[in-house]
Amino acid sequence: MSVALAALFHRLGGFRLLKYLFASVGALAVDVGVFLGLLTMGMWPAGASAIGYCMGIIAHWLMSSRAVFTDNVAERGMARTRQKALFVGSALAGLALTTGIVWAGDASGFDPRLAKLVAIAVSFMATWLLRSRVVFR
Repeated sequence: MSVALAALFHRLGGFRLLKYLFASVGALAVDVGVFLGLLTMGMWPAGASAIGYCMGIIAHWLMSSRAVFTDNVAERGMARTRQKALFVGSALAGLALTTGIVWAGDASGFDPRLAKLVAIAVSFMATWLLRSRVVFR
């Protein structure tokens, strides 16, 4: 890896971003698994997407607070409660983006699974920015 590339990787959050990516993949597995299971059972796509995302939120908090942002997790008490509330707020922003994109895709006649893929990318970037710059600052 060149020095310039290594510096850029470090500036972008380096290994923390990589760990966040792995945590996101784990949460995504929960999210998409629930989403596809509910779709198979005939649930409305936007609702299935919202429920899957909520299950992914729980998985993501557990992985983020224990493996990604370990040095920035608040101690117990009000600081920890505030941090959890901010995490939920970032998750709700991602949920709104995800649900809205899947709803718009479905309403426009797109396959909801393709709309979900777009939603995943948009939500990942939005929540990374919120969590790395606000929640675990």
